[in-house]
Amino acid sequence: MSLLARRFPDADLPHVSLGTGPTPVHRLDVPGLATEVWVKDESGFGDGGWGGNKVRKLEWIIPEAHRRRRRTLFTVGGIGTHWGLAAALYGSEHGLRTVLGLVDQPVDDHVRDQTRRLEASDAVVHRFGSVGRLKLAAPFLLARYSSRGRLPYYLPAGGSSPVGTLGYVETALEIAQQVADGALPEPGVVVTAVGSGGTAAGLALGLRMMGLRTRVMGVVVNDSFPLDRFVVAGLARRTAELLRSRGVDLGAFEIGPNDLDADDRWLGETYGASTPEGLEAQALGEALGLHLEPVYT
Repeated sequence: MSLLARRFPDADLPHVSLGTGPTPVHRLDVPGLATEVWVKDESGFGDGGWGGNKVRKLEWIIPEAHRRRRRTLFTVGGIGTHWGLAAALYGSEHGLRTVLGLVDQPVDDHVRDQTRRLEASDAVVHRFGSVGRLKLAAPFLLARYSSRGRLPYYLPAGGSSPVGTLGYVETALEIAQQVADGALPEPGVVVTAVGSGGTAAGLALGLRMMGLRTRVMGVVVNDSFPLDRFVVAGLARRTAELLRSRGVDLGAFEIGPNDLDADDRWLGETYGASTPEGLEAQALGEALGLHLEPVYT
């Protein structure tokens, strides 16, 4: 049973378990840094062939697709998409075909590995040279992969719809429980990458719901569409509206752009492009026992 279901037992929130939580937390010993740094390792979340934060979103998206009687997931991303691979693997396990519209991005060893994994999956992949071309083709792809008069269930990049964002509202409840259990101190700031906004939006909403004073700092990694604090807060607000519509009593609770931060100072030339600062951070992470990649972690 999800933590949201335990907290709000009368709410209509269909959920399927795809991973085992809570994911572990541990303190990093960073030389020369006085501030405490803790890591919550989401890489191992996922019981079926692929792990990571996207699996959290699929725990809510897959039952919603069945609720809407859809047979196909249609979603978009870069050619190195973790999200698309997770959707293909877990969707297939639950009787859903996955169609991907993928946009070219800078290619490194990590992207090559992801491309090979996608080719080995059951996903139907369509590649495009630009976001503009994908947008033009999307309506035709939706029509092409309709089944029995029903369009595919369209999911934005990263699964960052209000339904998908529930995955990180759930994670915020998990963090609050770990704080209550003494596994870590209440964080002053939670830092996460912002590629499509769902993780940051869900954390900001869930931490506020649980009464934690923790602030969410999103580090923007995607220049394909606007991702400032107003956009992320808007997604958090729509997720709160979804919760209310499904029977969750949030009272007079509101969330807005002043409740989180989004920092775009560390973007490279384009999505997926490495920066010297990012590579330096990746090397430091490796020295501390963290296996990182150059875009999100």
